[in-house]
Amino acid sequence: MHELVIRGGTVVDGTGRTPRTADVIVDSGRVTEIGRAGTRGRREIDADGLIVAPGWIDIHTHYDGQAMWDPLLETSSSHGVTTAVMGNCGVGFAPVRAADRAWTIALMEGVEDIPRSVFEHGLEWDWESFPQYLEALDARPRVIDVAAQVPHAPLRVFVMGERGIDHTQVPTESETDEMGRLAAEAIEAGAVGFSTSRSRTHVASDGRPIPSLSAAGPELIGIAKAVGHTRRGVFELVFEDGEIDEHLLLARYMCQASGRGLSLITLQRPGYPADAYRDILHALEDAQSEGIDMRGQVAPRPIGVLMSLGSRLNPLRASETFMGIATTALGHIELAKPEVRDRILEEAQVGSQMLDRFPFLFELGDPPRYDQSRDEDLRTRAVMANTRLLDLVYEILVAGGTIYAPAANFIEGNYSAIREMLVHPLTVPGLSDAGAHSTVIGDFDFPTFLLSHWSRDVDRDQRLPIEWIVKRQSADTAKLVGLTDRGTLLPGRRADVNLIDIAALGSTAPQLRADLPGGASRLVGHGTGYVATLLAGHVIFERGQHTGLSPGRVARPEP
Repeated sequence: MHELVIRGGTVVDGTGRTPRTADVIVDSGRVTEIGRAGTRGRREIDADGLIVAPGWIDIHTHYDGQAMWDPLLETSSSHGVTTAVMGNCGVGFAPVRAADRAWTIALMEGVEDIPRSVFEHGLEWDWESFPQYLEALDARPRVIDVAAQVPHAPLRVFVMGERGIDHTQVPTESETDEMGRLAAEAIEAGAVGFSTSRSRTHVASDGRPIPSLSAAGPELIGIAKAVGHTRRGVFELVFEDGEIDEHLLLARYMCQASGRGLSLITLQRPGYPADAYRDILHALEDAQSEGIDMRGQVAPRPIGVLMSLGSRLNPLRASETFMGIATTALGHIELAKPEVRDRILEEAQVGSQMLDRFPFLFELGDPPRYDQSRDEDLRTRAVMANTRLLDLVYEILVAGGTIYAPAANFIEGNYSAIREMLVHPLTVPGLSDAGAHSTVIGDFDFPTFLLSHWSRDVDRDQRLPIEWIVKRQSADTAKLVGLTDRGTLLPGRRADVNLIDIAALGSTAPQLRADLPGGASRLVGHGTGYVATLLAGHVIFERGQHTGLSPGRVARPEP
């Protein structure tokens, strides 16, 4: 008798094959057969009318700290993610010496917008080296799997000390060799790769740029060579479009020196030509034609910020009156009073300048609607209502609403650039940033949005085949980071599975919840339409509820 039979679902197996009705048979945490089960299993799941797909692999999260205190990681796990890859953008918490912990926290606070107090209360620091960090991760219970990359910034400071933060300093040859040795040691211990950032927007809370910003070719190529000797691991690179040629050339050199693959953050960025992302896509094509494996990480919708009463980004925070009453027990009652409203609006005029930073502003709604049209923009609504934009914003926020301000990937006010990046053969979906930007960005539902929007909600002539989307979010992402034991529903592969009611697939609106260590808030939103999610054959979520099982571990690439 088989341990588990998922019976009669529409199997979308992650290979890109046409969906088919079949049973999925599971034994010892792995898929043993796809077909028709002749006998009943010890446990049966009726999947009639449901999509049966692999669990999602999210390759761009920032759970480096949260994975140490939060076994659920629900902003990903409730959205069908069964493997979350962290250590992106060159930031993380290992390797680190005790003397450098405060700086490491300051860097994560600045780059990933997570309050310092969260890490001060949440981290036990029972590690120093990266292998010890992986051991500490493995020792904690967890609902889903996590995989880690060794981040450049803490590695540089670990080797160079305070000099690693000083951008006038260059590592010695022996220091570069040591960084390479430690990066290779991390890969051998189970890290899936090495990440670095050359983004000027990545700044610590004390104002200092990320240590890797000024890392030159000899340093990065030296690290890449050392990683290459392991014959494992991949690289992840973040950079600004303003210096695109330099960064793309460096990326090529890293790949050539190591013989390993690399992924680049690929966006349509505000402040640059609307088609600048195509330069990256063309560079990927040129590299691939020469046998250099470079890929783009792309987002399935615009990346933007969320404004609510409790958000750090809120134009009303410019008002002293608002700040004095918003967090009180009866604040919502006070904010509704006309005289209070008028005083806050008068004081918050300077706050309206914040709104000017965003070309588009939308009321998000619940369930959230990210794909709104230009005529739903709040500026258009304000004109139609013969009122000021700030007055309309006040009305929405005080009523408990959320304002969505898309930035990247929405320069032209539509999704055409996003679709072009998504369908490019050298890109994979990513950039959810789950675990980061705790009160202002809620893109942790990217895998859910990718499937619901692009296979179901978009205009019919723009839709993408469900089997293609599933392959992108499972097999292709798994392959990118070297996790070859998952991502497809094939005999011998891990039984990480999503059972999906495609008609009900979606997300609840992100809401602030003050449950981080030290009492800080974060945005939380849950997936809908996930009838069940399995990790290694264990049902970890059933109809949106955690079952109490925690079979997760640290995912390491197979040798």
